[in-house]
Amino acid sequence: MRVKDAALLVLLAALWGGSFIFIRIAAPVFGPVLLVELRVAIAAMALFAYMAVIGQRPRLFHRWRAYLVLGAVNAALPFCLISTAELTLNASWAAILNATTPLFAALVAYRWNGDPLEARKVSGLALGIVAVAVLVGGGGAAIDPKLLVAVVLSLGGALFYAIGGVLAGKTLKGEAPLDLAFGQQLVAAVLLAPVTLASLPARAPTVEAVAAVVALALACTALAYLLYFQLIKQIGAVKTLGVTYLVPAFGVLWSWAFLGEQIRIGTFLGLAMILLSVGLVAGQSMRLPRIRRNYQ
Repeated sequence: MRVKDAALLVLLAALWGGSFIFIRIAAPVFGPVLLVELRVAIAAMALFAYMAVIGQRPRLFHRWRAYLVLGAVNAALPFCLISTAELTLNASWAAILNATTPLFAALVAYRWNGDPLEARKVSGLALGIVAVAVLVGGGGAAIDPKLLVAVVLSLGGALFYAIGGVLAGKTLKGEAPLDLAFGQQLVAAVLLAPVTLASLPARAPTVEAVAAVVALALACTALAYLLYFQLIKQIGAVKTLGVTYLVPAFGVLWSWAFLGEQIRIGTFLGLAMILLSVGLVAGQSMRLPRIRRNYQ
């Protein structure tokens, strides 16, 4: 992996890790659905403006069904589930739980692609279940039905990300990264628009919440997904998934630094166990390759 690609991977992880603190700030003010609608709509407009500047026209209609599914399962649904979960969960927990996406991806690939579930993968999946229990039990929060529902919603978001990743690899292979980033946000905005009308807040949002939405849309969505699809094109999906190891670490760091969240031993233990489970499930293919210099 070139140094440039590795730097982009770290930047992507930092952006996605930051998304959880912005959601935590804005979701209670805007509500989950309106927050997601603003997120994807602003991101889509920003990406469309960028495409206009560089003279690239979006190409979506030739595979409109695939883009429709991608926008639903890889943006609208997981964004709403995670935003709803963060009405209860703190940002660091949400970031850690989101790291279970590769575990769900292994199950989805087994079900749809027939990928084998070796003993190592089964062990990783079992460890992932234990890790979530450790996080919930040792993270310092009072365990009640509301918290457990939030955990399930957050894990549901990870499941939809896994489904979206597998579907994108099957139905949208070869598409331009900018088309993928723009099409996903545009479709999500259109799908959520009718629901948003019934989810308008009763009070005007705070300046802090508005700033969080703008940062979430422009940095953590428009720019981040552009980097994500570009990295898949440059270094492949397997290496790009190395971002999974970095996102929760940045999520915990940003949550502590900017929201003042207390990070307990149970949080670190749960994070370590989830990352270990991901490593077991993904095996050798998920290990980041040694960075080499490229002087071309």
